[in-house]
Amino acid sequence: MRLVATAAGFLWILLHPAEAKAEFTVCNQTLDVVNLAVSQEVDHAFQTDGWWTVGANQCVNLIREELTNRYIYVYATDVFGQALLTGSVEMCVERRRFSIRGIEDCWGRGHIGARFFEVDTLEQPRWTFFLTGSNP
Repeated sequence: MRLVATAAGFLWILLHPAEAKAEFTVCNQTLDVVNLAVSQEVDHAFQTDGWWTVGANQCVNLIREELTNRYIYVYATDVFGQALLTGSVEMCVERRRFSIRGIEDCWGRGHIGARFFEVDTLEQPRWTFFLTGSNP
């Protein structure tokens, strides 16, 4: 009887798959451990959060809800704080875990300015960004 119940449960899962969870994932394809920060527009202002530590050849979900912005911004450093992924959009970070609202006047507000890389998600609800040694 237990085998029948297990088989029925498995069949139900196959016939009723869970809805795919929309998210923004970064996969670290480098040989280094990296620290990641992410930013997106929320209620007409940028919200920047960090840090996530990701081992070599591992992935992490940085945004767990459906993407509503076409552009997501990512910044990555090595374990010594040296930038591994930089871009052209300056946003604010902290040395320790943080959540910062707004991107203007980072130094004046007591934060550190960092240049984030712009990721075009093509307005998809789910996106995976692959961090490689050849990213800008």
